[in-house]
Amino acid sequence: MGIIRHVVCAMSGGVDSSVAALLLKRRGYGVTGVFMKNWDTLDERGVCTTEVDCEDAYRVCQSLDIPFHQVSYVKEYWHEVFSNLLKEYENGRTPNPDIMCNKHIKFNHFHKYAVNTLGADAMATGHYARTSQEDEEVFQQTYTAPSTTLFRDRFEIRNPVRMYKGADLLKDQTFFLSQISQEALRQTMFPLAGLTKEFVKKIAAEAGFHHVLKRKESMGICFIGERNFENFILEYLEPKPGNFVSIEDGKIMGTHKGWFTLTLGQRAKIGGQRDAWFVVDKDITTGDVFVAPTTNHPALFRDTVRTSRFHWIAVDPPPELARTQMMECHFRFIHQMPLTPCTVTLNMNGSVWISLSQPVRALTPGQFAVLYKGDECLGSGKIIQLGPSEHTLQRGRERLMSAAQTKEQQTPEPAS
Repeated sequence: MGIIRHVVCAMSGGVDSSVAALLLKRRGYGVTGVFMKNWDTLDERGVCTTEVDCEDAYRVCQSLDIPFHQVSYVKEYWHEVFSNLLKEYENGRTPNPDIMCNKHIKFNHFHKYAVNTLGADAMATGHYARTSQEDEEVFQQTYTAPSTTLFRDRFEIRNPVRMYKGADLLKDQTFFLSQISQEALRQTMFPLAGLTKEFVKKIAAEAGFHHVLKRKESMGICFIGERNFENFILEYLEPKPGNFVSIEDGKIMGTHKGWFTLTLGQRAKIGGQRDAWFVVDKDITTGDVFVAPTTNHPALFRDTVRTSRFHWIAVDPPPELARTQMMECHFRFIHQMPLTPCTVTLNMNGSVWISLSQPVRALTPGQFAVLYKGDECLGSGKIIQLGPSEHTLQRGRERLMSAAQTKEQQTPEPAS
């Protein structure tokens, strides 16, 4: 009889991870389910949602007759994800904790725990994503610590594992996995890669996982739950009142409790205003938050962004980009937003400029620019700089025309 491979499956108590564990067991692997606790909190009714989730995960493991463990990353999550999130908000940016949680917790601490502590041959999650590896290839990978030097040995032979969209394009979660390391990806299985959400629910129903099917789909930032975001963030950051200022004429429209309670594109709650106003920019030195009177105001649209050092899932930039410093591909910065064609320019420091084929609404510093080439997710970089808005460009053109007309009027007629 052949060796039974040991796979550690991350269990959240939800339908996706439950079915992932079931499918692994059906394939004949030795499966261990592990529940990760990343946050310590009670919901509005005083119920610890983590305990409920953990109980659901435990019941699934019992019914599958597989070992169950729980591990706490509350401290790591606080230091590596949440503290960073607060800093980003204070600096006027809007972070994405889901992407950071996958990078630092699931595909770093949890990956090491699965392989080094539990002796797993591979780890698995319930994400809707695919890789370029067959299952058997995953087991042939050995864990190697990432290089601590800036550049790899150029003669090192590598055949990087690539990440592709899951078969269910509506549920595809490669966006949230766009910062994970090559080392972790090489040892990860995605059992739901070729399945749709509807089919996964059908498998769960047939397996009798009725308690997980009743659960609401988790949406939004995990640790906030259904609470109001402004109230939540003000528990951790001191209020810093400032003015709402009209982008059109500089008029003060109202006041806010802190620029970090607001993100670009959202509706601004301004007392005494009948019409809707939307956040278009922030100045953290003055505390001013600039607003515009319509949801599709030109001040909300831009077509250029610059990222921090870009994280390529395959480690190196695509050969075409490395060779010519430019490449055509597709961009998104919000999960499930339509992909936008773009041109990427690689900078000397590893950051990239992304020029979009059309202006996009509410591009936001702190969010991640995720790039795709066909079905492949290439990786992502944090947006740190925005190009000028359509409103700024429009005003610039008007000034130029006005200056040209003034000059024409001032030019004396030649003497006859």
